Amino acid sequence: MVPIPELWLPILLSAVVTFILSSIIHMVLGYHKNDFSALPNEKQVLDDLGKHKLQEGNYSFPRANSMKDMKSTEFIEKMKHGPVGMMTITKSGPPNMGKELTLWFIYSIIVGLFAAYIAGNALAPGAHYLAVFRFAGATAFVGYSLALLQSSIWYKRSWSATFKSMFDGLIYALFTGGIFGWLWPM
Repeated sequence: MVPIPELWLPILLSAVVTFILSSIIHMVLGYHKNDFSALPNEKQVLDDLGKHKLQEGNYSFPRANSMKDMKSTEFIEKMKHGPVGMMTITKSGPPNMGKELTLWFIYSIIVGLFAAYIAGNALAPGAHYLAVFRFAGATAFVGYSLALLQSSIWYKRSWSATFKSMFDGLIYALFTGGIFGWLWPM
């Protein structure tokens, strides 16, 4: 067993490397640029939505208030007629990625903590590189990728966007596993 305090270096280094890799993926490689589509008649749609002073939050439409309401003729007709969707409204104003990037880095540390916990409880000091790589990498993959499937299953996110993000998670997991294997205590 290897206690978590002995694994702070691989936890932090894997978070830094993940942060850098995600920056490269999103700012240089560009394969996520089509994950979202533009609204047709964007100005008109935004003007129409703006009239309603929507607060930050998640919205679904049409929305039933109960299971009973979902079976009503009125709700079924709304679903047939459309549009049907889900949307997230965020705070208005110029983009400021500081908060999101900070949260992403903290999230990467949390994934590293779980990788350290699982690998540290499964393996002893001096464990073989590949054993550490497997435990830490698999745990990191679970943390970065598997929950993304729920967005496509329940919230209709495009499967291609989900699979691209899962591929990113695989890259982060491979580097996390490699860093843990490299810095594993003797």
